[in-house]
Order: sequence, then C-alpha cells, then structure tokens
Amino acid sequence: MESRNTNIIRFLDWPTVIIYVIMVVAGVFSIYAASYDFDQASILSFSEFSGKQIRWIGLAFALAVMLLLFDARIYENYAVPIYIFLIVILIVTIFVAPDIKGSRSWIVIGKMSLQPAEFGKFATALALAKLFSSYNFKLNASTKNYAEAIGIIILPIALILAQRETGSALAYLSLFFVLYREGMSGLVLLAAFCAVLFFVVTVKFTTSMFLGMPAGEAFVLVMIMFIMVSMVAVYCKRIAEARNLLLAYVGLLLLLYVLQLSGIEVPGMPVLLTAIGGGCVYLFLLSLRTKAKKYLITIGAALLSVVFLFFVNFAFTKVLQPHQQQRIRVTLGIEDDLLGAGYNVNQSKIAIGSGGITGKGFLNGTQSKLKYVPEQHTDFIYCTIGEEQGFVGSSLVLLLFLALILRVIHIAERQPSVFGRVYGYCVASYFIFHLAINIGMVIGLCPVIGIPLPFFSYGGSSLWSFTFLLFILLRIDAARRDHPSYG
Repeated sequence: MESRNTNIIRFLDWPTVIIYVIMVVAGVFSIYAASYDFDQASILSFSEFSGKQIRWIGLAFALAVMLLLFDARIYENYAVPIYIFLIVILIVTIFVAPDIKGSRSWIVIGKMSLQPAEFGKFATALALAKLFSSYNFKLNASTKNYAEAIGIIILPIALILAQRETGSALAYLSLFFVLYREGMSGLVLLAAFCAVLFFVVTVKFTTSMFLGMPAGEAFVLVMIMFIMVSMVAVYCKRIAEARNLLLAYVGLLLLLYVLQLSGIEVPGMPVLLTAIGGGCVYLFLLSLRTKAKKYLITIGAALLSVVFLFFVNFAFTKVLQPHQQQRIRVTLGIEDDLLGAGYNVNQSKIAIGSGGITGKGFLNGTQSKLKYVPEQHTDFIYCTIGEEQGFVGSSLVLLLFLALILRVIHIAERQPSVFGRVYGYCVASYFIFHLAINIGMVIGLCPVIGIPLPFFSYGGSSLWSFTFLLFILLRIDAARRDHPSYG
C-alpha cells in the first residue's frame, strides 16, 4: 500500500495539480470580490459565498485525494455501472426535484443542493471511454458502433432537457469532438457548423424580405448551393463538375438579381428550391455514370440542409421557451432590450470595459459592488475579474485555462490505453466548451444559457464535477506505466 501511494505521488502530473490549485484559490477571491459588501465581511465567513465556496473546496480536495487512492483499473472496470447509476439519478431528478427558476435539475439534501447533470459528465466520459476500449472496437467499422457512441452521449442530454436545463445538456455535445478525434468523418463537424450557421442566418434576417421570401431563408438556400459546389470540388475531387455547377448557380443568381432590379416579381422560394433540386439531379446522373458514392452523400447533405431550414422556424417558435427566444434575439442584435433579456450582458460588458488595462483593483469594482450584474458570482464571474483586474488579469485567467487544456491534451496523448486517451479528450472537450461558452456569454457573443466558468464560478456541483473529471484522469495517467503496452 505504501509503495503504491509512493508511486502515485511520484508519477502524478504535478503541473496539472498546481494549475488546479491556483485556479480554485483564484476562484475564491473572485467570488469574494463579486459578492463583497461594504460591511467588509471576512472572506472566510460561511455566511458569504466565498466562505461557502472554501467549504466546497475543502471537500473537493478530500475528494481529489480519495480519487487518487483508488486503483486506476476501477474506473475502467466500473465505468458502465457508474454511467447507469447516474442515468437513474437523472431520471429520478425529473420527478423529485423542486422547480427552481423554471428548472427541475437540483436535488435538495437537507441544506445542500446538488445538480446531477454536472456529475453525469464524468460518468458519460467514462462510459464513452469504456466503449472505445472494447475489444476490436472501431468507430467507423459499422453503423452500430456509431449508434452506441452517439447513444451514450444523447441519453443524458435527453434526460437533462427533460429537467429544463438546456445549458448543462449542451455541454455534453462537446463530446462529439472526441468522436472526431477517434475517426469520425469531418463532414459531421461541417454539418454541425452549417446547422448553427443556418439557424443564426435564418433567425437574424427573418423579418427582412428578399425575392418574396424571408431574406434569411433565401440566404441559406444560396449557401446550400455553394456548399454543394464546394463538396463536389473538395470532397468529391471533381473540379470540372464543380465548375459547371458553379457557373449554373452564378448565372441563375445574376438573372434573379437583374429581374429584382427591373421590378419583376420572382417567386424566390420555388426558383431556388428548383435550382437545388436540379443540382441534385445533375449529381445523381454523375453518380450513375462514375459509380462514385460521394455524389450521393453530397445530394443527401443538400436535401438534409433544406429540411433543416424549414425546421428552424418551428424549433425557434415551438421548441425554445420564450425567454430563450428573447436571449437569442438580443444576442443576434435583432432586439436590444437593455432592461430585460439583454440587461445582464450589457452590464457585464460595461463592467469589463470599465476595467481597462490593469483594472480598478481588488474589491474596487463599482459595477460589482453596486450589484449591477446579476449572477456575477456564478455565470458572470468573469466580468468581475475583467473589472477589477482589467485586461491583464482577464488574460492571465485565459492563459491558465489554456495551460490546463493543453496539459490535459498532452496527458491524453501519452496514454498507452484507448480508455485513457478517450477519457482524456472527453475532459479536454468539457473544459473547452465551458470556457468558450461562458466567456462568449459574458461578452455578448453567445446567448445566456447558464454555463459556469470551471473552478471560478460559485457552486459545489460544478467544482466537484470538474474535480472528478480531472483527478480521475490524473489517477489513470499516474498508472500508465503499469499498462502492458506502455513504452
């Protein structure tokens, strides 16, 4: 036992541990600054958010030690039972959790509240890593393998959405980057990017008219045309055919433009859909002649894009809640609503901008002290850092995250086992997603969806969740030399 503990200490990735400690300590000071009142209560007071966070940190440190003391093989051997247990907890949460701000995602235990969706992250990462480490498992070997991998990710997402906790559910989508690392076609990521782009363009320009139809829909149909041309040229590697398609589409668009200038009304929707359909027929004939399946994939991408376009308005008006619609409109600049949905973000940007280069100094932030920014100790903690520590302090926080993410990726790449590598990339994906979305929310680039900044935002569930994620990885890494394929 003593020898094993010595090996853990010896082979533990201490740079990662040091970054973790620095971040949680910096988080306490940030929370204290965000919630500081003029009565100058002590940072250690358990009546303050900072004091409560210190208590959570103490328990997190104990949890980290416990995770390191377990045999590393336990995490692989019990990955599936852990996943099933958390899935059951997520199901139970739907029915027993109280309604808190429209969400049923918190389980109340005495005076303590925990959010199972946060803990589901490490369980899902373990289950995904276990699947990929299965004997002779290759993601691209069969559709069944894809279905299993995607099913592991989608199941907790569906259950968390049932709890009306959209932000936490979206975090699980970051695991698709892991699938890409393990061999998933880049076309899937392209499809995801196009889906986001189509959604934004359709909603952004929904009130403007062009060719007798909403301008957003017209722009998306034109983008679909040029995506078809690009796929033929780059994916199918058929330059001549791509040129023919491009000339046809450009000629059509020029004709439509001239007719529009001439005051001749053109039914834009039928014309553009016919053009896309004609392109699909052209590619289908090429596929019959050359027996190239890539043409059929291009046709499928175009048709699915059209279907998605018509689904956008339904999803925006019928699926999203009114407050979510409002936040998206504010983010896209369709509406201002500085006293409503846009208030948080507007005040946050004022706070960050007022910090300048070096900031106003610790506990000297006026926006923070006067409570102009709601939830500034949780989701909007970064605006307090920006106001009091300025550009320099904000940049240092981002550099800390960059160092942590690069270190996690380095740890993942040096794993001799598939299980360790996949789990490591799951951890990195979660960190990247949370960092990007949280900072995006605070500076107005993303809708406000309730994504905390790891180790900085107040809250025990988030802190414990990322402690689980990180220290399970560190324990697996510390034992990598015991793996048969090491070296």
